[in-house]
Amino acid sequence: SLLHGAVSRSIFQSMFPRWPREEVPVTHVTNGVHVPTWDSREADALWTRACGKGRWLGGLDEVSGSIERLNLEDLWRLRNAQRARLVRYARRRLLRQMQERGAAAQDLRAASHVLDPNALTLGFARRFAEYKRPNLLLQDPDRLASLLSRPDRQVQLIVAGKAHPHDERGKRLIHEMTRFAARSDVWDRVVFLEDYDIMLAQYLVAGIDVWLNTPRRPWEACGTSGMKVLVNGGLNCSELDGWWAEAYAPDVGWPIGDGQEHLAPEYDAVEAVALYGVLEQDIIPKFYDRDPAGIPHEWLKRVRASMARLTPRFSSNRMVREYVERVYRPATESLRRRVDNGSQLAAELAAWHSEVQEGWDQVRFGPLYVTGTDAHWHFEVQVYLGPIRPESVQVELYADPLQAGETPTRVVMQRKAAIAGAQNGHLFIGDCPSSRPAHHYTPRILPFHPDAHIPLEAPLILWKQ
Repeated sequence: SLLHGAVSRSIFQSMFPRWPREEVPVTHVTNGVHVPTWDSREADALWTRACGKGRWLGGLDEVSGSIERLNLEDLWRLRNAQRARLVRYARRRLLRQMQERGAAAQDLRAASHVLDPNALTLGFARRFAEYKRPNLLLQDPDRLASLLSRPDRQVQLIVAGKAHPHDERGKRLIHEMTRFAARSDVWDRVVFLEDYDIMLAQYLVAGIDVWLNTPRRPWEACGTSGMKVLVNGGLNCSELDGWWAEAYAPDVGWPIGDGQEHLAPEYDAVEAVALYGVLEQDIIPKFYDRDPAGIPHEWLKRVRASMARLTPRFSSNRMVREYVERVYRPATESLRRRVDNGSQLAAELAAWHSEVQEGWDQVRFGPLYVTGTDAHWHFEVQVYLGPIRPESVQVELYADPLQAGETPTRVVMQRKAAIAGAQNGHLFIGDCPSSRPAHHYTPRILPFHPDAHIPLEAPLILWKQ
């Protein structure tokens, strides 16, 4: 994800000493899911009517508009059919796992009636790991039980997942969830399904109304489970981490947290309270706010917006195209240029690299002069390059981003007159907007070749002290 790209640049920054984190050469391509694998048969029929059978075989330019024209009644029929099918499957699977444990006949009969095909269905399925906080909902078990037990606005929870065999904490988290599911006041509204596999996942991502995801930001590299509900009309309520930090908008789902890093475990209680609040005050009321025909208009407008905007954006169609256009094609073209004409460019780059590598310890700055007007700052700096040709370097003015997520300011300085009497000394000049203080800008010298990848191939850098 975009956020994990930033995290990864921090991880790899030690390999590029003195380079700003934003310029560490690690990019990102946000994951996407193979939509035809995860759409239910009901969703597939609806998408086929709206967009055609070959909708995932090419460009997706027309997909969003076609879904935005769907009427709300068709979407409500889709959601009800998928939820009912999930409830039937969950009952069968629950019965099987109870039979394997030798449950009594009366318990088996009761299990065949758990869940309600018309109730708001929350859920998730994932690896039970501590950083994913799968039991954030259980911070206040009694409040959760109260939320699930209202007879007028029924809510139910379906959960699945596994822990790594050596993850004792993950196993305890599963035990806590199964113990809560066995409480006498919620046993028919909470189901934990064992042996999580792809078949179970396909039912869950089709039938769950609100997919919950509660990782501790910024530990979620991307996450894809919430992407799988999009094609089926499920909505997301998630920590602003991984892909959801990019996808969230007020009209397509709900956020958890404030988009900041709070690594102290004590903050879990704060976010749990926020999660209970959004469920009680927004999610549940919107699901049950119906017109005389029983249609929840505001809810279904979110469903339609989520399906139309997010499904194409977080599909493997977009992901693979982005890999090709941003990574594979430029890399292929760069390689081709280097090996053409008997690898002439490759030899030129090798000579350039040796030149800057061997002479870099002789590169230094001279005096810096700054003057200003109402419109801009004017910088003049002397640069001494030792044995390195001037065209083999680039002198820049650099300023850090003012806010997170912005790009740094880089202004290439122009080489003017050679410094009289100096060996390979040159004057460089550059102008910057005076909307920022002059001390925000720092001159620096970088290796430069139009076909080199800096700093990946030459992580050398010199800052004006």
